[in-house]
Amino acid sequence: MFGDMMGMMGKIKEAQQKAEDTKKRLETVYIDEKSNDNLLEVAVSVAGAVKKINISDELLEDKEQLEDYLILTLNKALARAKANYDQELAAVAKEGMPDIPGLDMFK
Repeated sequence: MFGDMMGMMGKIKEAQQKAEDTKKRLETVYIDEKSNDNLLEVAVSVAGAVKKINISDELLEDKEQLEDYLILTLNKALARAKANYDQELAAVAKEGMPDIPGLDMFK
């Protein structure tokens, strides 16, 4: 039984390391998002950092419109990034979980 516990602890540590490695990798994966009319384009990392913002000259003429575009487009990009991030980490967690009877929260 003690050997089983040691093996399980080893699997948990391995899963934690894989999760950390995945988090670091996701800092370099980017989501591109554009406004519906392509006047604004943003790129955010899956980890949630803004990487790039391209603004059409047309939007620079109207501050309020630009702010609205930024909010909408960044929120769409960040929502996609979060979904991707959560999906990646859930896959790592599921892969690294030892078989514990009755514990099927990742299945």
